Amino acid sequence: MTDRRSYDDRHASASETFARFVPGVEPERVAASFVRRQGTLGGFAFDVVGDMWNRPQLVRRDRSLLVISALGAQGRDEELVSHTRIGLLHGLTRIEIEEVLLHLAAYAGFPAAMAASRHVDDALRQAEGVERLSERVAADRKSDDERDRDAAVVLSSITGGRSSGDPVADLAALTERLGGVGEVAYRWAFGEIWSRPELSKRDRSIVVISILVNLSMEHELAIHVRAGLNHGLSQVEIEEIVTHLSLYAGIPRAVEAMRVAREVFAQA
Repeated sequence: MTDRRSYDDRHASASETFARFVPGVEPERVAASFVRRQGTLGGFAFDVVGDMWNRPQLVRRDRSLLVISALGAQGRDEELVSHTRIGLLHGLTRIEIEEVLLHLAAYAGFPAAMAASRHVDDALRQAEGVERLSERVAADRKSDDERDRDAAVVLSSITGGRSSGDPVADLAALTERLGGVGEVAYRWAFGEIWSRPELSKRDRSIVVISILVNLSMEHELAIHVRAGLNHGLSQVEIEEIVTHLSLYAGIPRAVEAMRVAREVFAQA
């Protein structure tokens, strides 16, 4: 049974969120500004969104990770700048936020990732108080043998050990089913992005599940819900990711995603 709270209780919870989002500004001033600028929409933006961020089923760092992923997939420019800054306040590092962009490139496409990168950079420069961010480095230069080796480890974790574990056999199976797409997925997405140490597998599952919910990719979502369970996410946490995304991707997408997730749980 769900909790039954008064409006004042929900508003107080939202106020706790915006005290973190806008440090140094009285939450009631923020709420009044929302209503003044956007009326009922602004009031809901304060109370409903703020209360969601205070739910105990996920820590705030996880919530920032999923929201940054969702906003990047949607191309939400101003919101992405704001939530990159909020993600830093919630404990995400610059390196971790930049790692989200790699998954955007693989799961939403390079144009989405490149656009998101520009807005993430804006937020990072503001946070660091600099005009130019410190120099970045490229990924390790891997041979195809190295990519295939690392991809086999990743695929084993995604499938819960149900893959062959043999890089040659795994690659052959994917290319037989998916042609060149299978090769790109195996060697680049699995062999390079998923195998990087900058984010945990659990964090990467949060990112990918969030992107797929936003893109309404139900078949792929089912695969990555299973992977999330294998990577240490609980059923409660996965449902909370989808619940949070009802406010950032819309209720219809969240409804379909919840159906997919619960079908996977029933088979687990």
